[in-house]
Amino acid sequence: MRLEYFQMVDRILDLDPAGRIIRMEGDVPEQSPIFEGHFPGHPILPGVLMIETIAQTGGWLVLATLRFAAMPFLLQVEKAKMRSFVSPGQRLETTARLIHDGSGYAVVEGSIASGGKKVCDAEIRYRVVPFPNDTLRGQMLETARRIGVAEEYFAHA
Repeated sequence: MRLEYFQMVDRILDLDPAGRIIRMEGDVPEQSPIFEGHFPGHPILPGVLMIETIAQTGGWLVLATLRFAAMPFLLQVEKAKMRSFVSPGQRLETTARLIHDGSGYAVVEGSIASGGKKVCDAEIRYRVVPFPNDTLRGQMLETARRIGVAEEYFAHA
């Protein structure tokens, strides 16, 4: 993970757009400026970054489902629960299930686990719109390749 750049996902474990589910993994870095202030002497991953991790995971599912024809942007967070602290060095596994797509928005239910224990869950809504420019689309495709999105999901790229 590169927290300063909001790159919360390291790799895809399983992506099944037809089954409307994705599993991703990320390693919380041992060192990050985020931990200098959150909290001195007791570093923990901010809850907002756990929510962002779920949002990014669901976003990759939406992108793959749409074959990169449009971009999901965070619209709303509902039913968010932080269940446990996350410390530097922990490996996180994030799962998201697409429960609605269409009418210009998408909804996922997502959760994060570490060591088999759920640490966070939330429902995320996205506004789905055409890519605003080729720069963003190109960056998303480059990142998708880096984290392991299969080329078969790049039909509109």
